Amino acid sequence: MNLYLHGIGGTESPTTTDDSLRGATKDRYDIVLTNPPFGNRSSITIATDGSKQNNTASTYEREDFWATTSNKQFNFLQHIKTILKTDGRGAVVLPDNVLFERGAGETIRRQLLKQFDVHTLLRLPTGIFYAQGVKANVLFFDKRPAREEPWTRKLWIYDLRTNKRFTLKTNPLSDSDLQDFINVYNPENREARVETERFRVFNYDQLIEREHVNLDIFWLKEDSLEDAADLPTPDVLVAEITENLEAALAQFQSIQAELDNNE
Repeated sequence: MNLYLHGIGGTESPTTTDDSLRGATKDRYDIVLTNPPFGNRSSITIATDGSKQNNTASTYEREDFWATTSNKQFNFLQHIKTILKTDGRGAVVLPDNVLFERGAGETIRRQLLKQFDVHTLLRLPTGIFYAQGVKANVLFFDKRPAREEPWTRKLWIYDLRTNKRFTLKTNPLSDSDLQDFINVYNPENREARVETERFRVFNYDQLIEREHVNLDIFWLKEDSLEDAADLPTPDVLVAEITENLEAALAQFQSIQAELDNNE
């Protein structure tokens, strides 16, 4: 992409400046690898009568979409499904809300699992984006010919988030941090995949029966939560706090008594 943007390579850049979501296109691709913009606000800027610039939330009504929504992530996901060739492959960076949001989100997840082979979900760690606290994933899926039977049979989920700590400066994500995922991904023979501590498989029936087809799935426990599990019970904590407050009050009363005597 950098080569294209800087005109290096001797060929004209195929990039265009346009709103990809605005309408259907006849272009079809073998591979779509993308990180769509996050958030519900549109990047379209509209000048009002007072010459004020406002970003608006755009809703796209397209016949080739499964659902109408102003959520940009869902719209990009739907757009990608329309531009993939049959047997084409997609890998898309998506925020967590795409995995669990109800309404249009549930409709889109159901259709995606049915009409595509959604085979892998990589749960990304936090601290790898410039925006603080972003929780994101990479969803991998293949487009298949139309049929009644669902194409997704198994969704493999790799948890690279739980108990992982990264920052952009002091502890950035490196190639070695992704090596285990690369090893177990095994794109040439997914049937040979093996479950590990961080790599689990869920079949179609398990996924579709989850409430609202929620794909926000974790099984590892955060160490911080396990530490919290070792804390005393609430009644013990309350008793300790009360005892400490009473002891502090007694000390203040003693100091007050000494001050009164000195007067």
